[in-house]
Amino acid sequence: MDVAHILQKIKIGDTVGSCSVLAALSHIHEQFEVEDSHENRKRILENTTELLANAPLSWLFPELNTDIRGQYLGLVNSFTRYAALPVCDTDSGTLPAKNYEDIPAKAQAVSTVLLVLSLQIQKALEDQNSPVIRSLGRTLAPTYCIFSITHLQEQPWTSAASRKRARKLLTSAVELTGSRSVQELLSGKLDDDQKGVLGPVLDTLKPELTKESWKRNQAVKHVFSWVLVQVGQPWLTEYLEKVFPPSLLISDDYRTENKVLGVHCLHHIVLNVPAADLRQFNRAQVLYHAVFNHLYTSEASLIQVVLPCLIDLLSVLEKPPALAGIPRKPNRFDDMLRHILRYMEMEQKLDLRRVYAKNLVLLIERMGIVIIRHLKRLERVIVGYLEVSDAPEEKCRLSILDALQKTIQIAWPCMEKRMGLLTQSLLRFLVDISSDSLHTQLKEHLLTEASYCLLLLNHCSKGKLQTLLREVDSSCVPDPVLMCIQKVTAAPLCQ
Repeated sequence: MDVAHILQKIKIGDTVGSCSVLAALSHIHEQFEVEDSHENRKRILENTTELLANAPLSWLFPELNTDIRGQYLGLVNSFTRYAALPVCDTDSGTLPAKNYEDIPAKAQAVSTVLLVLSLQIQKALEDQNSPVIRSLGRTLAPTYCIFSITHLQEQPWTSAASRKRARKLLTSAVELTGSRSVQELLSGKLDDDQKGVLGPVLDTLKPELTKESWKRNQAVKHVFSWVLVQVGQPWLTEYLEKVFPPSLLISDDYRTENKVLGVHCLHHIVLNVPAADLRQFNRAQVLYHAVFNHLYTSEASLIQVVLPCLIDLLSVLEKPPALAGIPRKPNRFDDMLRHILRYMEMEQKLDLRRVYAKNLVLLIERMGIVIIRHLKRLERVIVGYLEVSDAPEEKCRLSILDALQKTIQIAWPCMEKRMGLLTQSLLRFLVDISSDSLHTQLKEHLLTEASYCLLLLNHCSKGKLQTLLREVDSSCVPDPVLMCIQKVTAAPLCQ
């Protein structure tokens, strides 16, 4: 179909020369906005796709000016609003899945138009490599980016087909700006003064990320978090004022899934913004108190993101133990370890015990020698956790063995007097494991880790443990346990 016929279908002219692209875009925009019929809007999208695909590049992209760039942007924004999610007026911020039934088809139709426009811009760039045409690509890139990310993730308002089309659209946005990746699209290039589109994207999202409005569109929080985690050092510092408040806002919600998402964003900020910038204006203090309050929850999914975030944040707020001076005064590391150990002692849920045990290892490593203040309670927790199986994977007990190894290595001068209780606990553990019906490889791994703990205790006691273990009656010990004991008694003592 030729362009003249397409223009006649749109009812704005009979030849390409009789109608400028500005007039055509304006007419299509007006038609699309006044239509309230889904079928008529779909027809306009199809006609626009035909027009963009068949019109000469010289007609689509004449001497570009602000008016034409604005008209293209206005039309693209109008099309993307057609596939926008329905507004949620409830405090929950969620709607039934049936409310999104027509969104995937709409998103695919809009993506088709935008992909054709993107292809034509790229053809024009290949022909002319004009900075003016490239400026049109950069003008459209933020809208392309937000729309594609909205429909990129597996959500109630997407389908496999719409997600596939959204991935193509995001790739086209990368190509429109001459970037090599999504990260470069958002951040820009270190060796180039030209910034990425993160700033315009965040500015577009800002009105929908306020306390009053962020739950009205369910996709906004997902778009924000997806974009945020793509941007790392050193670029994120420049946008700290734009990403910090929304992340706090989302993390402060009453719904666990939103808390998890918000803390995930805050943790990314902690990892990718210099400590000096985080400490400025008491941001780190505010963040610490906001996230620490989540430690009182019983939701494993939330604790799983809160603990690593706090451990990394404490390294921003507190000096490393080696630089803390003498005497080393208690600080927030001590507060957090006391809190975790108290909750670990009381916790009965296996999923929470696994999360606590895994992060206990990280906290012990980060605290270093100052864990000697907490050895009594730490010992009780380790002994208690070694007694409870979390088969079939035994992740909890593997983490506790790792925590015990780190504790012995760091606090070795204080471990000899604790050797008796810990040795008894490890021997009971070895007997339990040897009789459990675990996978052979896992059983061997557990036995090896426990044996290593015994070896470390032997070194701390300067060989005293070897003497005690040699007195064990081998006739009363299972073969796997006996092999572990022999490994310890036969090991040379490090000087």
